[in-house]
Amino acid sequence: MTTTTDERVERLNTVSARRVLEPDDVLPWGSLGEGRVLDDELLSVRDLGLPLAEEARARLSREEAASMLDAGIRFEAALTAGFALQIAGAADVVDPRVTYMLHEIGEETRHSRAFARLIAELRPRARNPLDDGVARWVGRRMIRWVVKQPALLMTLVLAGEEIPDLLQRIASEHPGTAPLLAALNRYHRQEEARHLSFAHAVLPELWAAAPARERRLVHHVAPRIVGMLFDTMVHPGVYEAVGLPAWPTWRAVRRSPTRVALRHAGTRPILDALLEAGAVRRGRVPAAWRALCGVDRDGRPVPGDVPLPGSP
Repeated sequence: MTTTTDERVERLNTVSARRVLEPDDVLPWGSLGEGRVLDDELLSVRDLGLPLAEEARARLSREEAASMLDAGIRFEAALTAGFALQIAGAADVVDPRVTYMLHEIGEETRHSRAFARLIAELRPRARNPLDDGVARWVGRRMIRWVVKQPALLMTLVLAGEEIPDLLQRIASEHPGTAPLLAALNRYHRQEEARHLSFAHAVLPELWAAAPARERRLVHHVAPRIVGMLFDTMVHPGVYEAVGLPAWPTWRAVRRSPTRVALRHAGTRPILDALLEAGAVRRGRVPAAWRALCGVDRDGRPVPGDVPLPGSP
């Protein structure tokens, strides 16, 4: 018997109501210490062969972790804004989709509080150059534009869930990750699995209702936004904080084999969801998605990626 979208969402509501995890209670706060929090294998510069001293590597690990957590808070705030707009305009506020969005907003709020608390313990020093001037203005305008377009927003929700899920899984399973950071990653991934299920459930409905203009945005603009989200999770100022040239190092990291492989692995599930929802067709995968995910016109991976960190 086929399960309807309403039934799938109701099941997610039931699980969310039963599993309320308060990060202040379930995580080992105060255990971080002063040293490195990520192994060299997990650092974004791993392919660059940089002669960094241990102190600089420890500082870089803390700066990279803080940058990714900061990006997570900002993304979850954008998701919350988009869901709030949808709830405010909903024809039926007792629709199970509305109920689940309320659950997700509550869960994302808890995640963001945990991220902020860990950033405080990491004590980062880096200044993000993307927070200044034109870049900041463009970023704010883009957020306000995206959250008003449900199918585009849900595509980016998938990006905001799938990419961190991959990075957090790799980090949480690596023995060189600080216990507190590993525990936070595991905690976050527990609830994000439900968020992904919700996105998969409602994306076909949102696509069916999307106007042609929004569909073109999903095909040609969304993959560029997703690529930007991935590239800026570790912002250029992180490298400057350990004495490296900010923008040249950031550009070299973007092109490095491991980061390209991570981008491909983190974004292919987004494309798979679009294929499953009928938003993209095999044999006609748009060029921007092919470039982002490293796939052919049918959505099949193109060989050539290096093994991911932590792979045997």
